[in-house]
Order: sequence, then C-alpha cells, then structure tokens
Amino acid sequence: MSMLLAHQIFIIFLQIQLFNCLPQGAPVSTCDSLMPIHGGGIPALRTSPLFQIVLQSDVIGQTQPLLIEINSGIADLAMKGFIIQARTLNGQQIGSFTSYPDEFAKTIDCGNGIANTVTHANTKPKRSIGLAWKAPDNFIGDIIFNSTIAQDYDKFWVGVMSSPVRVVREIQTVQNTISTTRSPLQPTYIFTNSGIKNNSEPQDEIYRDCGFSKTCFGVPNDCIKTKSCSSFIAVKVEGDKYVFEMRSQSKAAYIATGLSTDDKMGDDSVVECVNESGSIKAYTSWTTVGGGKFDSSRNGIAQNIVNLREGKLENGMIYCQVERPRLTTINSQVFDLSKNEYYLLIASGSELKPFGVGYHDITRAASSSALNLAEVSLIAAKSKILLQVHMYLMALAWIGTTSIGIILARYFKTTWKGSSMCGKDLWFAWHQLLMTLTLVLSTAAFIIIFVELRGWSTANNPHAILGTITMCLCFIQAFIGFTRPSPGSRNRKLFNWVHWFCGNAAHIFAIVTIFASATLEKAELPSNLVDLLLVIYVAIHVIIHILLSLFGCMSERKEAQKVTSFQMTEMNQSRMLATMKQDSPYSAFRKTILGIYILVIIAVVATLLTLITIAPTKDIEFSLV
Repeated sequence: MSMLLAHQIFIIFLQIQLFNCLPQGAPVSTCDSLMPIHGGGIPALRTSPLFQIVLQSDVIGQTQPLLIEINSGIADLAMKGFIIQARTLNGQQIGSFTSYPDEFAKTIDCGNGIANTVTHANTKPKRSIGLAWKAPDNFIGDIIFNSTIAQDYDKFWVGVMSSPVRVVREIQTVQNTISTTRSPLQPTYIFTNSGIKNNSEPQDEIYRDCGFSKTCFGVPNDCIKTKSCSSFIAVKVEGDKYVFEMRSQSKAAYIATGLSTDDKMGDDSVVECVNESGSIKAYTSWTTVGGGKFDSSRNGIAQNIVNLREGKLENGMIYCQVERPRLTTINSQVFDLSKNEYYLLIASGSELKPFGVGYHDITRAASSSALNLAEVSLIAAKSKILLQVHMYLMALAWIGTTSIGIILARYFKTTWKGSSMCGKDLWFAWHQLLMTLTLVLSTAAFIIIFVELRGWSTANNPHAILGTITMCLCFIQAFIGFTRPSPGSRNRKLFNWVHWFCGNAAHIFAIVTIFASATLEKAELPSNLVDLLLVIYVAIHVIIHILLSLFGCMSERKEAQKVTSFQMTEMNQSRMLATMKQDSPYSAFRKTILGIYILVIIAVVATLLTLITIAPTKDIEFSLV
C-alpha cells in the first residue's frame, strides 16, 4: 500500500514539474527555431492553431509603434506560454517591443537585438496579450510576426504567423488601443507619402511565409524576391516532421530535392515528386556517380520514408507537399535534419525511367552553402561567377585575340611597311601582343575552372580533355615563340613550320572545345544557338583566309613584276629604296578585309558573352525554318 501511495505521489510530482517547466518564459536557445523543449521532444500540434496574432494595421510608419494582440477568439480559451518576434524577409529578427503587460510577459534579447522578442513571464492562463512593437530607425520594408503559442505543456503550435506588415517612411493613423480581452478595431489611415501601391492582382501563395516560417530555394537566383521561380522548393519544420514543398516548370516530368554533404550530385538522399499519367506520386531515391555519369535510382531504398501530403498538376506544373521524418537512415547514412547541415539540391527533368527519374535536363542547382533546415532562411543558389569568368576568358582568348593574331601574322607581313611599335614591325608587335593575351587569358581560365570544380571534371563530355590538349599546345607554342631563331639562322625554316603547326592545332582544338562546351550541363547555354554562332564564325574565318590567300598570291606576282622592271630600267638607288618601303599591292583591300573581320569577331564574341551572362539560357530555341 505504501509503495502504491509513493508511486502516485511521484507521478503527481512529475506532472507538476512538467507543467511548470520553464515557467519564466522561453530560453534564448529557442530564439531561432521557436521550438519549445518539452519533455525531451514532445512534437508540436499539426492542427490549425486555436490562437491568432491580430495586428492594428498592415502598414505602419517608421516612427510609429504597431499594436499587436495574441488571442484565441474563443471564449474561455487561454494560453499558458508563448514567444513572439518580428522577422524580415530574410529571416532576421528585427525591431523591439516597447510595451507589454509586466504581469504576464517579458522581453528577451535574441541575436544582436535588444528586447526584440517577447515571451511569457509565468504559466498563468492568459486569454489575450497586448503588445507594442517599433521598427528600427531607417528600416523600410516588409516584416512578419512569427510565434509559438502553448495552450498547455503538451499542446502547442510552432510557426503561428501574422499577416505581413509593411514599414513605410510616414503614415498618420487614428489613435487606437488594444484590449486584452478582444481583438482591436481596425483604424482609419491617412496616407501622406507612403509610396504604397494597391495591387489587386492575385498573389502566388507558394511564396507566402518564405524566410519566416519556411526555408525557400528557387531557380533562377533571386526569383523568390520577384516571385518568378521556374523551379521552387521550400522546407517547413512541423515538430519532428519536415515538409518539403515543390513546384516544377510546366513541361517537367518530375521535380526533386536532394540532401547532400557537398554542392555536387552523387551519394545524395532525394525526394521525388513525379507526374505519372496525370497522377502525382512521391518517392525516395539515391544518386550515384559512375564513369562521369549521374544516376538516380529507387532500388534498395525504402519507399515508406516519405509521405505525400498533397500532389496536383497546376497548369501543367507539378505541385506537391511531402513529409519526411527528422531522422532517417538511407544507404547506411544517417540524415539528421535538425542537427546536421546539408546542401539543398534542386533538379527537374522531362523524362522518367523505370525505378527512377531521367536526366535533369530542365533544372539543376545547388544551394550556395550547407544549412541547417531547422533554421528558416532564404537560400541563394551557388554562385556561378567563376564558371562564367572561365567561359568569358576562353571566348575572348580563342575566338577573339587568337583569330586576329593568326590573320595578322599570316597575311600582313608586307603591310604597314615603315611603321613600327616598340621597335618592331607593326604586324609583329600586334601579333605578339594578341598571342601573349591569349596565353594569359587562357591560363587564367584554366586555373579558375580547377578552382571552381575543385578537381577534374566528372561530366560525361570531351570538353575537359580537349581543353587540356589545347592548353598543352598553347604552352608549347609560347615556348617555341620565345625561343625563335634569328631570320638568317638555318633552323628558321623548321621553326616557321613547327610554329605554324602548333598555332593552328591549338586554335582548332580550342574551337572544337568551345563547341563541346555548348552541351555542358553546368554551362546552361542554348547549344543550338551556340553551335550556329560558332559555325558562322568558322565559315567567315575560312572565307577570310581564302580571300587573303588569293590576294596574297596576286600581290606576290605583282611584286615579282616590279622587281623585274627594276632590273630593266635605270632607276636611281634612292627611288628604289622608297619604292621597296611601300606596302605590297592590294594592301588597301587587305586592310578593309581585316576591318570587316575584326567587326565580325567582336560581334561573335559579344553575342557569346551575352549568352553566358544571362545564363541559364539553355531553353532558348532557334530554328532557321
């Protein structure tokens, strides 16, 4: 009997301890997640919250406080605990609370802020709480209030959100106060210089709460701010569950989210949303890399890991919500979404295959850094600036400087006679300058791509091998050029042939390498348009060579006739020297052809650089029909 009584007393004592856990408010450790630490892991309720955040207005001036009330709207329903804070669009805690009922609430400092969060001061039942919040000086923009509200120790809702609030420069309001027993009346506003526009267009709900209660990632970069993502994923934490929300382009057969320890595909856990004959299905798969080729398969992966909450087609676009547990073990790897950091990968494609999805030919992007999905944020895609710089430099080097440098050396040795630069014939000075630029630009580009990839390319494409051969020939050509023998040397003829061969071989390999780059996934270029552009360049390059070669032959024949005429006439030496310093015949025509060629090269390079700059442009379609 005594043992039974002792056991009952212990249970009552434990319940009292549990219900009075953290009676003086939420700790600072919950500032980011707003997740209570109840009983070592009691999950948040997934039902609709019974409490709400009521705002005095959805627009306030910089210097004016915003009145807020937390209530239930249900008679006799009270809360025991809460935590509330304002956040910007990127999830930053902002502003400060200037008024609150001391009997029931208190402020805490989260992050670098001061009094930017309010929590309960005790666990007494509270039907409503009235607060006042003020934006920081010089802040203009949108904020939203995020909160956790507890009806009881084991009944609480995480991520109870207010409607968005816009902070503007100046606004006048009719005075209003908040009651602690009812929702505040909506005040009347007189706008003086707010600059607010009334937009009656329907809003895309998928972007709602991005950066506040869910982590969002979209393609192209910065598309979340403009609400124009072609592919989109979001992650929201609901207690011990993580909800992945995804939407694809209209022509996609699937959209998938990968969790990776790096920013590359391979050995990643993937959640797929697939369009199977108009029906949306959710699967779990695993990515592998073999022989430079990516693969995704569901074989050997348990399909009870995820749960499809919602799946539908919206104007041909896949939309789904998939629930995934916080802790899973896949292919002997443990994925703990609350403790570990992962790169988010987003991929979509137009084809399916048995037991998996096809190649991600529509979208492939990785987050710029690894992140903890329990912390809400807006994600930027990994920067492609190094990849773009690599492409810029190679295009400038091998289509720009090399092409013009080769033309000058081959056809303009007898042009601009008597003109020099830095003590060298004009053609040679420009040839040497342009080819030195080729060496510098291509070497820099070669180093940059290794830094970007952190090793050898794994793409199933000959681009990397062809590029390496090109660089080897480039270095050999530079060494030969710097060790050239004097014009009278017996090795000069051999040098000329070797120099000619290496230079042309390097140029040909470079152009073929650029052709191969058009189909690289990372480049995201419209291969058909790039191919057409390169074909036009090659055709014009060949035509210019043919024209200059023909007129070169005609010029040599005319020069030979001139030498013969010198031998048959009596011409004084000074006149002969003056005649020999003149440009060879047809020089005006050669200069005109060179000018046209340079303009074509500039146009081709500028177009290619534009395509690189605005990438991804792989969806651009071009046809001559």
